[in-house]
Amino acid sequence: MSETTTATPAGEGRVRTSPALEWWQRLQPDAGRPGDRAALARLRRAVSLAEAMSEPAVLQLFRRLGYGAGDRVRLPRVALVAVTLAHVRTHEPTTVMRRVGRAVLEDETATLKPIRLRQILAARSDEELAVAMRRLVMLADRRLDVADLARSILFWNDETRARWAFDYFNAGSAAPNQPDPHGAEA
Repeated sequence: MSETTTATPAGEGRVRTSPALEWWQRLQPDAGRPGDRAALARLRRAVSLAEAMSEPAVLQLFRRLGYGAGDRVRLPRVALVAVTLAHVRTHEPTTVMRRVGRAVLEDETATLKPIRLRQILAARSDEELAVAMRRLVMLADRRLDVADLARSILFWNDETRARWAFDYFNAGSAAPNQPDPHGAEA
């Protein structure tokens, strides 16, 4: 999976953009651009990942992420990403857990309570993760970092869970310094 770079408006340097963020932006209605409200609505209403997999928008995301016919086993996880991102209304470039987590030693500042964090981190199946991520998006007032959320869902594993726990408790400086095991962007 690759990421693309685009020039900044002032032409100063390059900005990294994830394929998932670009896909999400294309679907969002914007001033002067209708987006794809129908696809967003169908993805939000999907009652299962199997239903979501039949949406052309999911297959477009699958291709944008660099997957091909040999990666068919990844389609349910990509559908999970699409269903979750369909609920996000505003992209905020702050990691997901920093957005809903707490300031150091201040429990009251967290939007996401510790018990909910434990439920999210305990999610193992795609269906459990789908429910947990939908709730997370709603708790975050539908304002999350689209690229971080997509990457986290695509590579939901123990390393991602650990990163989320450190970010939630604002303990990033104490986190083990490990590179992305997948070397990929969502």
